[in-house]
This record gives sequence, C-alpha cells and structure tokens, in this order.
Amino acid sequence: MPVKRKMHLVAYLKTGPTASYAPGWRHPSAPLHDIWDAERYEHLARMLEEARFDAAFFADGMGLPDIYRSSFADYVGRGGQLSLIDPMIVLPLMARVTRHLGLGNTISTTFHQPYQIARSLGSLDLLSKGRAAWNVVTSATDYEARNFGMDGMPPKDDRYDRADDVVAACFALWDCWQPDALVMDREKGVFADPAKIRYANHVGPFVRVRGPMTIPRSPQGRPLILQAGSSPRGRECAARWADMIFCTTATKADGIEFRADMHRRLSARGRCPSECAILPTLSVVVGETESIARERAEYLDSLMDPELVLASSSTLLGVDLSTIQTAEQAETGAGNQGIAGSRDRMSQVAKAQGISFAQAVRKPRGLLAGTPAMIADVMEDWFTSGACDGFVLPPTVFPATYEEFARMVTPELQRRGLLRRDYAGCTLRENLANPG
Repeated sequence: MPVKRKMHLVAYLKTGPTASYAPGWRHPSAPLHDIWDAERYEHLARMLEEARFDAAFFADGMGLPDIYRSSFADYVGRGGQLSLIDPMIVLPLMARVTRHLGLGNTISTTFHQPYQIARSLGSLDLLSKGRAAWNVVTSATDYEARNFGMDGMPPKDDRYDRADDVVAACFALWDCWQPDALVMDREKGVFADPAKIRYANHVGPFVRVRGPMTIPRSPQGRPLILQAGSSPRGRECAARWADMIFCTTATKADGIEFRADMHRRLSARGRCPSECAILPTLSVVVGETESIARERAEYLDSLMDPELVLASSSTLLGVDLSTIQTAEQAETGAGNQGIAGSRDRMSQVAKAQGISFAQAVRKPRGLLAGTPAMIADVMEDWFTSGACDGFVLPPTVFPATYEEFARMVTPELQRRGLLRRDYAGCTLRENLANPG
C-alpha cells in the first residue's frame, strides 16, 4: 500500500540562549544557567522525540558577527544567535537518550576538508544507529572566512562549485566500506573483509581524498543531507544532493512557487520529487485560547531590542543595514557575503505587508500565535496546498515552544491524520521515506 503523506517536522536549534527569534532569551521562562549542562540537550531530545519530530539540527557559525556598525558589540552584547558550544559535542548526548530522532549539524564546505567532515558525521551516524544529518552550508560572511586564514568569502558560484566537490568526496568516503565488511569473527580470527573495503580516490577540481575511511558504513548508509540554498545556484546544489530542503518563504504563495521550482529541478536531475522534503520555517506561539496566545506574542514583542533586530538582519544579509534602504542596495553592498534566502524573505515580507525593505529588515521574525487548532489549521493549509512537506520550527522561547507544541499541537495534528503517532523506522532515512 502507498504511504499516506504526512508532515515532516524538524527543530532548528542553537547551542546558545536563543535561536531565530532575537528577544527569546529575555523571556523569564527561558533558562540561561544550563547552556553548558548535558541535561539541557538530553531533555530537549526526549521532548522532540515525544512530539514525533523527524529530526533536530543545530545551526552554527564560525565567529562573532561584526557586520553591523563594524562591531560585534550590538550582536553579542544584546544577545544574538550564538553558538556557545560546538554542536558536535552535544549531539552524542542527544543520541544517547533517544531511539528515533534524527540529529543534524551544520558544517561548512568552504572551510572544512571532506575527510574530517565524513569522519565526524560518520561517527555520529554510527553512534546514533543511523540518525545523523548534515546541514550543508557554503558559509556567507567575511568574519567567518578570516578565522580560516582567508581575506574574505569567495564568490558564491565558486563556493557552490566547491560544495558540490566536497559533498561528492564525502559520499565517496562513506561508500568505502560495504555493509558487511566488518566481520568480527573471533573463532576464525577475521575482524574485517579487506575485499569489501575500497579506496575513495576522489579527485575533483577543489578537493582530493584517497581514503579509505576508518569509519564503517552506518545502518542508513550515510548521513542525510539538509540544504538551504535559495539562489539559483543554491537550488541546483540542493536538487543534486538534498534529502531535506530548509527554506524561509514568507507567504504560502511564495512557498508554492519555491516547492514547484524545486520539483522541476529535482526531476531534471532524474530524481523523484517525493524523495526530497521541502520545509519552510514556522515560528509559533501557542495558547490555550486565542487571547492567551496573542497576549504571549505581544509580551514577546515588548522584549524586542530594535538594535539587535537590525544587527541580526545585517548578519543574515552580509551588509551593515544601518545605512541601507533597498534590497538592491543590500545585494550590491554585500558583495560575496549574505544569504540569498534571507534577503528574499525580507523582500517577500515587504511586498506582503505593503512596507519598504528598510522597514522589513527592522521587523523581527513573524510569529504565528493561536490555539493548537488555529496553528494546525495554518500548517494543514500550507501542507495540503502544495507549499511544503512539513516545517522547520525554531523555538520562539526555549524550551517552552517545544514543550507547548508537544503537549498541544502534536496531538491536534495526529488527530487530523497529518502527523505520525509512532515512528515507522529506526533510521532517519527510513522515517523520512515512511512518515508513519
């Protein structure tokens, strides 16, 4: 029987006090004392698995943002999105307390070599018994590049060309061991079958690697690929490699257009569009009643620091927005920096709300506030209208957003037959193919 289409849910995380919604760390229910405690991440993993999320992934950055006013003072001092721990340290903690939740990290193809990427993620994939994912990024800011001995970011097309090469090299490394290469036969004294282990021998235009990997094949073969490129070149990279595509479309119409474009690109690559989940972001505030939800959203808005919003937007767009008025100026001023998807989203917000681009970049991430049924209505509408295959959900307030979603929205989605009641498989690849 064909598998009934159900939503995929992925959590967007940071190893810091906030993710996506700038003032979230200031909320009195957001703990700040436990950022370096293992229990914080273990509790999070259990909660997301109980809410039947497919996966969680950590966004990551390789430096302190200093684009706004040429200083990191506003971004760091006011509490922007920060990675205060290397996510690869906490992901094994989350793997240890879960059985089904996929676990992903963001690793840059611009700064890292394929062997170290493949080895690190391959290890996580084995420890989690086939639940690892890689959010492939090319990085987008000069302050990160300078931490890796570079004067600035290479041109975007060059970065994506290198990304194609690095991912291909990682795939070759993950294929070095056949599934049954590890024998471990004490009686016969055969630990592994060398005939089932091969060299990678990848030679590309940017990287080369010989192999073989020291890491055997995982139960799901290799980590899944999550990608968020929104420029034409980024979409081509996603169509080639991605199992899940993370996007930031601002309206349902934008989502329908994006998903249709990606399906065309996937088909042109000889891939079935259903093999790849298209997942826009959705920031929610849940309330037992509509008035409670709106009051909570209004309180969050009251915590907003306008300078932090502008510093955060400047980091996403790769340009100091204190003097920028239009999307064209932002794109020109950014040069090789900036995330096209974020600039597109801000332009979409400006168009949808009838405001200027300069006003849009000064607005915090939009919140969907409502009862569980109201939030489920919007999710179902996008899902059934062809705008998405599910959602990436960042925490508006950590961890309350996920606790409330698990307690109130998950049961509503399950009641409507839109979300799994249990996991169909053990690996992330199995659960992505069969939503339960």
